[in-house]
Amino acid sequence: MESEALLKLVCDELENLKAKDIKVLEVGKYTSIADYLVVASGTSGRHVRSVSEKIAEAAKHAGVMPIGIEGREGSEWVLIDLADVIVHVMQPAVREFYKLEDLWSVKPSLIAENPAN
Repeated sequence: MESEALLKLVCDELENLKAKDIKVLEVGKYTSIADYLVVASGTSGRHVRSVSEKIAEAAKHAGVMPIGIEGREGSEWVLIDLADVIVHVMQPAVREFYKLEDLWSVKPSLIAENPAN
């Protein structure tokens, strides 16, 4: 499945499941780990767990096996690694604390060609 189609599937599922404040970050030009990062909030631990489980099920149904799912136990922050699309479903307080979107908004500057010289 193409990464754009997978991204649409994930975003559609997040909207259908009433996830809040869905943000898509195009990170493929900055890293090789994924093309897109999706960050969304759940309203409670139960909602975060349910949303993450449904996202994983939808991906499997579409033929994309998750590489890994982390954080289901505590359900404060669940990460679903779908290779080209990495999904973070978080409780609002955890999302505010870690500010993932802000991490990707900073573009590093080149300070020197060879700092050892």
